[in-house]
Amino acid sequence: MILAFVGQKGGCGKTTAALAVAAELHARGRKVLLVDADAQGSCRTWAEVAAEVGHQAPTVVGMGADLDKPHQLPTLARTYDATVIDCPPRGLAVQTAALRVADLAVVPCGPSAVDAWALGETLELVQAALNTRPELKAAVLITRKVARTAIGKGAREALASSGLPILAAELGYRVAFQEAPAAGLGPAQYAPNDPTAQEVRALTDELVHLAEQTRKGKRHA
Repeated sequence: MILAFVGQKGGCGKTTAALAVAAELHARGRKVLLVDADAQGSCRTWAEVAAEVGHQAPTVVGMGADLDKPHQLPTLARTYDATVIDCPPRGLAVQTAALRVADLAVVPCGPSAVDAWALGETLELVQAALNTRPELKAAVLITRKVARTAIGKGAREALASSGLPILAAELGYRVAFQEAPAAGLGPAQYAPNDPTAQEVRALTDELVHLAEQTRKGKRHA
């Protein structure tokens, strides 16, 4: 199972979501590889913090635009139950490579109409990948949603024209998402009784289900 968090726009929550899902899968006993394909290296820093404070974490490796080469991720991913790729913003070559190997592409997007409008370039990139790899699945993930606001309530409406399905699970604008990395933990492990954990678990469940559907489709193709 290979999940790629993609998006040309920065600040939409790719790293937050990728880290949260990888940590949750790891907490469930899966052997997880987290690929940090962003030069900023936030996932690698998080893994270093986790090691320093003695927390268990997924295996984290850095990769670039050649991650789709046979001797790179395709070979390494076979030894893991799940692989999560955190792609950089404006990283067209890296995101294209990730879409060549992923079972499921996740496009994080903020809840406002402005966020939805900024998806254009990313949607073109994902659609091109879908055209060449019909077995690939892709979906939009609403992030940074503030409950009980007009923007929050209208998030799905604003994204309806994206052309991609919108995941039922959503990630809210919560402090735990910001504090967890500094503690070397995933958000759900940092605040296990908080709504943050419920959101991460629901997202992970949904992504696992979709990825399994993709894998079944490949076997029957």
